Amino acid sequence: MPDSTNNSIELTAAQRRLFTEVLDVMARKVAEDEPTLGVEFPHVTAPDGSWIKLPASLSAGYDGEAWSHGNWLCGFWVGLLLTCYLHTNEKRYLTWARERMRLVAQRADDPNTHDIGFIFDSSAIPAHVITADRWYGDIAMRAADKLRARIITTRSGAYLASWGPLDDPRGQCSSAIDTMANLSLLYWATNYSGDRSYRLAAEAHADMTAKSFIRSDHSTYHAVEYDVVSGARKRGYTFQGAGNESAWTRGQGWAIYGYVNSARETGQRRYLDLAEQLANYHIKRLAGLQVPPWDFDATEADADIKDTAAAAVISSALLELGRLHPDGTAASAWTARGLAMLEALCRDEFAREGSHRGLLKNSCYSKPHNEGVRSATMFGDFFFTEALCRVMLPGKFRPMTVVPTLA
Repeated sequence: MPDSTNNSIELTAAQRRLFTEVLDVMARKVAEDEPTLGVEFPHVTAPDGSWIKLPASLSAGYDGEAWSHGNWLCGFWVGLLLTCYLHTNEKRYLTWARERMRLVAQRADDPNTHDIGFIFDSSAIPAHVITADRWYGDIAMRAADKLRARIITTRSGAYLASWGPLDDPRGQCSSAIDTMANLSLLYWATNYSGDRSYRLAAEAHADMTAKSFIRSDHSTYHAVEYDVVSGARKRGYTFQGAGNESAWTRGQGWAIYGYVNSARETGQRRYLDLAEQLANYHIKRLAGLQVPPWDFDATEADADIKDTAAAAVISSALLELGRLHPDGTAASAWTARGLAMLEALCRDEFAREGSHRGLLKNSCYSKPHNEGVRSATMFGDFFFTEALCRVMLPGKFRPMTVVPTLA
């Protein structure tokens, strides 16, 4: 396998100019918005382009039979502040990030959701990478403990319950494809603490997900209900896709992203192969496009609704897949795919106008709930900036980990 400490992506002069211009605009927008937020965090944009905001303290939980995910996007804003610091070297962004982290830190003790992976992998972990401040690491470890505690063991394997109190049967039996992208917190916790139980929990979940979520054509279910004794899948279903058997594109992105990270952290070739199979399905369904519809199987007018957030997640994942792949030809091909997606987002979907406060237009938070449709979403903006960091700031936001030979 090539030495991944010396495999920064080669960019053309035009690509470098484009990506630099986007980072410049992002830094300006973030600096303009930060003083206006108070104690709240950007969530999704309204039709007029302004941010709809939520407090970090809004936790996940049931309200009767209705489930609320709470504010699972708050950490992503910290990630944007950190990216702006790396790009500009202006200390104000680092100061803002630390003050924001004080508001986010309370969510490390949230026992009700897998989304603490998203919250802290996007905030405390890169902050620790950048500053080496143990305060950030300790916060992320508290969150990792809560995520590891969500493991449900069955006769045929173990999985992380995605939503709900662990003493609630509804929470115990349900898992979501999104959890694959939350595993990064557990892998990091093993690297940080030396406790391998975090990685064992992540690997167990990745293996169970491979058996239960991935269809024969390599598309994925959004969610699965398990028999908590046998581990058998009772049903596959969706909350945010067009239908229970449809191909919800952001879910496919979470799966690709999660298996790429699992390959990097474990050195297991089976995870790399799964990531490639999932990515090949996605590319086949794209039919030459760079930005997917929100669901490949949406019909009528809904089929025209795009999801730039899905493209951002997959772009970031494919750039990392290219960095990790032991075959030089495949590595180059995946890197080119990821770059093409990122260029298309920068060229065609980036909100340069001041009236639109988000970064990526045409993200789709949840079409079935008519929330954040044709808007910017904070998670879409984060994974977009993560992809930019992979090519413009390699090793600065995410360490360029040297992995064992994938076998």
